[in-house]
Amino acid sequence: TAVTPGPVSITWGEEANPHLTTTSFQALSSAWDPAYLVLTQPPTMLTAGSIHRYTEEGLTPIALFQVSKNYRSVIRACMEDMHQAASKSIGKDRSISINSLGTNRLELTTIPSLCKAGPLLLRLLDWVQLHICDVDNMVREVLSSENPSKHKLFWNVVDIFVLQGRMDEARHLLSKEAIANPTSMNMYKILDDLMKKMPVPSLGNTQTLTEMELKWQHWHEECQRYLQDGTFASNSHMESICKILLGDENAILEKKELMTTWYHFLVTRLLYSHPTVKPMELRFYAQSSMDMFLGEESSPEPLDTILMAAFEFELHQVIKECSVALSNWWFVAHLTDLLDHCKLLQSHNLYFGSNMREFLLLEYASGLFSHPSLWQLGVDYFDHCPEYGRVYLELHIERIPLNTEQKALKVLRICEQRQMHEQVRSICKIMAMKALRNNRLGSALSWSIRAKDAAFATLISDRFLKDYCERGCFSDLDLIDNLGPSMLLSDRLTFLGKYREFHRLYGEKRFSEAARLLLMLMTAHIAPCSFWMTLLTDALPLLEQKEVIFSAEQTYELMRCLEDLTAGKLNRQKFQDDDVETMKVEMLRLALARNLARVIVKEGTLEGS
Repeated sequence: TAVTPGPVSITWGEEANPHLTTTSFQALSSAWDPAYLVLTQPPTMLTAGSIHRYTEEGLTPIALFQVSKNYRSVIRACMEDMHQAASKSIGKDRSISINSLGTNRLELTTIPSLCKAGPLLLRLLDWVQLHICDVDNMVREVLSSENPSKHKLFWNVVDIFVLQGRMDEARHLLSKEAIANPTSMNMYKILDDLMKKMPVPSLGNTQTLTEMELKWQHWHEECQRYLQDGTFASNSHMESICKILLGDENAILEKKELMTTWYHFLVTRLLYSHPTVKPMELRFYAQSSMDMFLGEESSPEPLDTILMAAFEFELHQVIKECSVALSNWWFVAHLTDLLDHCKLLQSHNLYFGSNMREFLLLEYASGLFSHPSLWQLGVDYFDHCPEYGRVYLELHIERIPLNTEQKALKVLRICEQRQMHEQVRSICKIMAMKALRNNRLGSALSWSIRAKDAAFATLISDRFLKDYCERGCFSDLDLIDNLGPSMLLSDRLTFLGKYREFHRLYGEKRFSEAARLLLMLMTAHIAPCSFWMTLLTDALPLLEQKEVIFSAEQTYELMRCLEDLTAGKLNRQKFQDDDVETMKVEMLRLALARNLARVIVKEGTLEGS
């Protein structure tokens, strides 16, 4: 499936806020990355349904155009934010411009069916208007003044509107000049009429290319006639505008400072000289326009090289130049992905076997993994790389710092969804060890069970038992009480769960069941030897009950366990040196003998009756 502008199923945690403001978004990283747009403006992204529709039907040129527009709409929103703080983000704004200019330009070169001779000009105008935004601030300044027509920027704004083909806005401003200077009313009306009648192709217009050219020729001759008659001779500004309408290249170049870029000059030149330009002719006009605009004073910048490659339909060269010029892989990765799915990019295997699309996606996703919030997006990009995506994901997922348990659970869920069993065990072991170092035994046991690590579960169970011996009570009772089948992971964990069950039965005064369970723990040899004395000591309250709990056979078993415990040479020496232990042994022997006597009397009485 095609990679879309940001996955739609991301679950955000504490390190990524889906409601970031523009200010906080810019502050996240000094190296701006367009992937932030996914976090800040999710409503502009494609829905899951539309993605499915595109992949089911195949990414047709129309679908490509729609996906590309989605990219650009988000980039444009970010550009507008950047323009508001242009003085602080000049370098970033330049990078974003390359992304958006390139995306828009590639639409024109790769989808000629959408850009026939007439509508192509409209798309070029839209392209330029998007990237030359200074005029909007100038307009606000001019219109907010007391006398707009006398403002120092008034004619600059009018010229920019004309250079961008925004005739309605230009006519609106000129009307203010006519009101302020009644003597220029006649010139204004003529110029306004020329601008109003200028034939411009429209997307919904059914007129043929020949009809369009004929209308434009008549209009052009009318403009020429008024200029030759000297109609605007008394007003240099209006005369200059008329020359621009005629496509006078020298007059247009006089406004070079207002256009700022050669591609603005190119579009203005086409608008007033070649309005029916065809897609495949753009390369010739582009080269001559760049040469005329830059002259010998300056050399082309990286963006200029990229755009020229796009005009020449050299897609591989576009990708190459963007890879060199841009600070990250976002643009080239997404552009290559779109072109590859439309069969517009002839993929070729790289030296290590992957095609260009996958290579660029892998590089971009790898970069996302270095960011504390965007690594989750990288997971979805790796999922769309069939050859090496899983290998890369396995390598990168192991390097994610597991700072919090919530983040660890998030990483774990990603691994479990993709059956990455080794990574699941590794994460669980890391978190179990962290919890153990912090003496959080319950959390450590939970992680070790999840990792299915029997050895570590045994170690933590021993810590639980040690704590019980020292404190006389268990911690994390909820976890131990609900071990269920997980207690079978290791013998020690089974013992821990069953020993806790013994305490629960004793607390509920179910003494017979508790006695049977205690004896089973002793005779099944799953209890550690160091814990036998504790188990025998736990039997004392049951032996001293008014009602006989242990049968004769059970009592003999307890006696055997006590003798086994004290029979060894080391144990015998230990009990001799420790008065407390010696006292425990004597108390147990006395209690067992007394219980045996009571049992014999009771069982003899029952037999006699």
